[in-house]
Amino acid sequence: MTIHVVQSPEWGEFKTKYGTPAVKAGDTQYTKHKIPGTPLYYAYAPKVDPAKLDFGELKSSLTQNSCIAINFDVPNVLKGTQEAQEAETLFEKTCTKAAKVTFAVHNVLLDITSSEEKLLANMHSKQRYNIKYAQKKGVEITTAQNETGFDIFFNLLKETADRQKYYIHPKTYYQLIWETLAPHNMCHIVTASYNSTPLASWMLFVYDNVLYYPYGGSSEEYKNLQASSLVGWEAIKLGKILGCTQFDMWGACDNLEDETDSWWGFTNFKLKFGGKYVEYMDSYDLVINKPMYNLFNLANKVRWQLLTLRK
Repeated sequence: MTIHVVQSPEWGEFKTKYGTPAVKAGDTQYTKHKIPGTPLYYAYAPKVDPAKLDFGELKSSLTQNSCIAINFDVPNVLKGTQEAQEAETLFEKTCTKAAKVTFAVHNVLLDITSSEEKLLANMHSKQRYNIKYAQKKGVEITTAQNETGFDIFFNLLKETADRQKYYIHPKTYYQLIWETLAPHNMCHIVTASYNSTPLASWMLFVYDNVLYYPYGGSSEEYKNLQASSLVGWEAIKLGKILGCTQFDMWGACDNLEDETDSWWGFTNFKLKFGGKYVEYMDSYDLVINKPMYNLFNLANKVRWQLLTLRK
């Protein structure tokens, strides 16, 4: 099994710089999140490999770091597999089902080991047409080399978030990712422009032979030129150059039949590249301090309800 990028030492370095210290316990990396008004922390360990968990070492580390619990958020194992069955048996002995999930439970995965010709042939005909149309109309592709390239990406990301009314991190968050991961050849920004006007830009991660598409944005200007389709194709080509065998598109909607889901549109867009719609196993929490854990979950539930009302 590949190691997910958020379990990499470089991601841990970024999180520590950003103010959520990363801790390593055996092969598992988690981040410490301060619980307001207390000297305690909540630990977060997304996309772990359950087979590599050392619960004894984890419990000791969590106690030393004043953590009330650790959230194994969406372990990096596909539901229904033998690995998932083994992991669930392991978790059910020591953990409780997680009260909250942060990472997307569903995703789109694309095998990119085939030739470019075969990858294009396996795409939805509309996506293939859109890529060729963007190329024909003169949409140009660049990769960010400096802060200017990063700023173009962030401006399009923010424009998209404002337009579609969803939350994003402050600019410093993405900038710190860029500054930490790019020197390791783990972070790349691909941008499409027309007549020097940026139209679409994606931030991509590369780790352990996997290409990830976590963040992206687009402009309403020249929308008919299908710049996002071309960026996606150029991302795949870049991943192949960098030795990646799989394209992980980071997240998808929970129900492909529900077109009212706010994630349905971009899920449909991702699937048109020819990838497979997948579901991951359930998330679990390892609880160290049960009274504080219950109180924390109650407070967190109220907080998210308030944030939803503010949208």
